[in-house]
Amino acid sequence: MATAIKEHGSAIIERLADADLCDRVDAELQPWIEQTPLGRDDFAGRSTRRTGALLARSTSAVELIAHPTVLDVVDDVFGSEKSAFQLHLTQAISIGPGSPAQQLHRDHWCFDFHPFPVGLDVEVATMWALTDFTTENGATRIVPDSHRTEGMPYTDVDTEAAVMPRGSVVLYVGSSVHGGGGNASDEVRVGINVDYSLGWLRQEENQYLSVPREIAAALPERAQRLMGYAMGGYALGYIDDARDPMCVLRPDQPSEPSFGVR
Repeated sequence: MATAIKEHGSAIIERLADADLCDRVDAELQPWIEQTPLGRDDFAGRSTRRTGALLARSTSAVELIAHPTVLDVVDDVFGSEKSAFQLHLTQAISIGPGSPAQQLHRDHWCFDFHPFPVGLDVEVATMWALTDFTTENGATRIVPDSHRTEGMPYTDVDTEAAVMPRGSVVLYVGSSVHGGGGNASDEVRVGINVDYSLGWLRQEENQYLSVPREIAAALPERAQRLMGYAMGGYALGYIDDARDPMCVLRPDQPSEPSFGVR
């Protein structure tokens, strides 16, 4: 998987999550999705709902967010020579009927359009299919091999749709050109978007405010480290007297700093 992503910018694992897990995540998130306002502009999608804070709103979502297979692939894509990585954002993206295709973009543009060198991958995105993804209902569209190019010399005709059955996940690096598909069906297309970034970058979603401390304290340790309760580098993320941030959630944790997910 990591080799395919490095070479072509994206890859799909079909049916990695079983039907029971999909049902649980869907049931837990549905009340939150219903309360989420529609997008405020064309890019966010005026018929699309983007529901965040998934670790706080769905106990089952952690099984997707900290899925060991996905984390192993992400670690391999980043490479062992890079710093620890962290959870960048979590969203349930619900594209409603009649929604046009999203503008093509690169996710790493969120870092204030910093000109990262071509070949440096600082973000890995995942999109889990909570409903079947089809060309008709808005499957994510990706431009193969675009991660080794610059600018935006692409149009919709250059994209390929990530068509996949429910429970599957598509992974792509932050430099891959992509966008949500247009929904020409009469159903809502729901995808669980979970992104990871290198530990020395600011997270797009503020996990400390999105997930109350009492909920964070009950999560598995690997999920806590993903959130940012770990060092992101030798001198990144410590608390007060250079203590390990995990001490906040686990008082019995050794105070000597330890690094995040590798």
